[in-house]
Amino acid sequence: MKKENNELFDKNIETKTINLNDLKKVIPYKWRVQSFSKNKAVCSCVAYIDARDVMELLDSVVGAENWQDKYEVINNQLFCSIGIKINNEWIWKQDTGTESQTEKEKGIVSDSFKRSAVKWGIGRFLYDLDIRFIDSNEIKRDNNYPYPIDKQGKRIYDVTKFINELNK
Repeated sequence: MKKENNELFDKNIETKTINLNDLKKVIPYKWRVQSFSKNKAVCSCVAYIDARDVMELLDSVVGAENWQDKYEVINNQLFCSIGIKINNEWIWKQDTGTESQTEKEKGIVSDSFKRSAVKWGIGRFLYDLDIRFIDSNEIKRDNNYPYPIDKQGKRIYDVTKFINELNK
């Protein structure tokens, strides 16, 4: 009886058709300050994606049960590998990341995850976006902390909102 139930269960499982090109679609992205100029009062801003959005895209395109990530240290560098189950076989792509300015360990894990995702096509559209330049309150020096400002000289707290308003 148990075997019959399993066979019935197996027959009712839907097989999901996976189109890996769907991983290349544009997903929500944000903007952050990448650097401040040492020559003039300006900062460069780049677009980025959140690791949770990458996970959501993987879940929706390939199914939560058909992808996984793992981490390993190679030559003192943390690597992330993302595996996607294709035709009942795990295919892996990996990359390493860099530390973030705010949270060292979490940043490198997140960055290596997102860089591995790029190898699957996720977030590649970001490389087609221009770097945006915003005024800053001062030139970058060794011991100061400039911040982005609008045309009225007011501090910009939400770079994403500011750049999105410029794009309208």
